[in-house]
Amino acid sequence: MVKEKLNIVLLGGPGAGKGTQAEKILEERSMEHLATGDILRDEVDRGTELGKKAKSYMDKGDLVPDELVVNMVKKRLENEKGYLFDGFPRTTNQAKALSETIDLDHVVYIKIDKSEAVRRLSARRVCSDCGKIYNSLFKPPNRKGICDECGGELYQRDDDKAKVIRDRFETFLDETAPLIDYYEEKGLLVGVDGEQKPDEVYAELQKAIC
Repeated sequence: MVKEKLNIVLLGGPGAGKGTQAEKILEERSMEHLATGDILRDEVDRGTELGKKAKSYMDKGDLVPDELVVNMVKKRLENEKGYLFDGFPRTTNQAKALSETIDLDHVVYIKIDKSEAVRRLSARRVCSDCGKIYNSLFKPPNRKGICDECGGELYQRDDDKAKVIRDRFETFLDETAPLIDYYEEKGLLVGVDGEQKPDEVYAELQKAIC
């Protein structure tokens, strides 16, 4: 029997495909999707005080400090249908803060190595007008450099450049990997091979959360 309300965390380094898998989960389940990367970028685009602080870290490939991220996420915990956390928590301090608010059902770790992360993310482009995301490896536009939806110009975000990706991955290993041990000790962690095709990753993921 499928449990109706679930609280799930997706873990994985940059380029692991957490966003892709989140979309697939949300197609089948009624959940609130909390992707901290998207939330932070929204704050940056709108020029909020949080966004200004976050941008100084993001541009260098560093993690945004725990306090900023935790406060931002907690304000959004009002849905009774369950939550899908994508990119949060990233540290044990964030995980402990989250546990004070809700109980998790599953933590899925999507595994990928650094070279694959660079290959995937350096191929990503974003529309300067509508924000639609493309990838020359998996989802290229019909015309190179032009958005299919609105005709806007596609560009590469600063955090999708190879050097920044490598820095982000090393930061993940240094600061987020201990979170894997934390959740494993709590019996919540399951590992999934993120270097498979997206549908194969999802099939493995489904088995973990059912």
